[in-house]
Amino acid sequence: MENFFSISEAAKMANMTSETLRHYDRIGLVKASRRDETSKYRYYTKEDIVRLHTIRALQQMDLSLHEIKCILEYDDLQMVVDFLKKAEKTADEKIAELQYSKSKIQLARSDYEKKLYGQQNRTEFYTRYFPKRVILLSNSLEAPTLDNLWNYLSHFYDRIEPSQRDLFAFEDLAGIYTEKNLSRLFAVCIRYTDMDGLKIVPSGTYLCADCTEQTRGQVLSKLIQIAKEQYHLEPTFTIQLIVISGILQWNYQIQILIEDE
Repeated sequence: MENFFSISEAAKMANMTSETLRHYDRIGLVKASRRDETSKYRYYTKEDIVRLHTIRALQQMDLSLHEIKCILEYDDLQMVVDFLKKAEKTADEKIAELQYSKSKIQLARSDYEKKLYGQQNRTEFYTRYFPKRVILLSNSLEAPTLDNLWNYLSHFYDRIEPSQRDLFAFEDLAGIYTEKNLSRLFAVCIRYTDMDGLKIVPSGTYLCADCTEQTRGQVLSKLIQIAKEQYHLEPTFTIQLIVISGILQWNYQIQILIEDE
């Protein structure tokens, strides 16, 4: 039947079951646009299927069928549009949260795979070039904890005036910046504008080492000693990148500038 779809076709297009569509018909949520008087078969239009997709999306926002029915029955179309815009924003926020969680899981999996194949942290000291980095220092956090690492970037967005937050974006990295015996956690800026707390980390060659929380102090002292004895430098700052190494675990990559550009 042209421009009409059987209940099985409509259910397949909406990724639902035929029984679900029958239930929606019974409660008046989505009535079939046509019903054969003889066979009692239900037939659906493209508009009906759009409505089914909308219902499915709203269900994923934990709305009940009764709440969804009330929303879709609004006479004020602008109200419906505004609600759906709000629902879209909520969906984007959930996606962002899931992507952030996924990135943490991927980092943990990668580290466990390294452990499995015997490729875990190097114990030697090495040099590596890093380009210029712009970081935003925390105004209160000095050391990583389970709580502040899980929602790490939200702390830095909270530092920014609401009207300027769209001007900032951060890498999914955490670290500790230490200068003049003062340590602060930081986020690495991808996009930024001028504000208090921004710090430019110069490009150049850095002396580096990987370590655990337990060996961090010892390794840091050794790096500073090497910088003094072999490179004749008195480090003015240190960087300690936080590397997620497993569920509820993290290690560090310590960096000391030995040659800037």
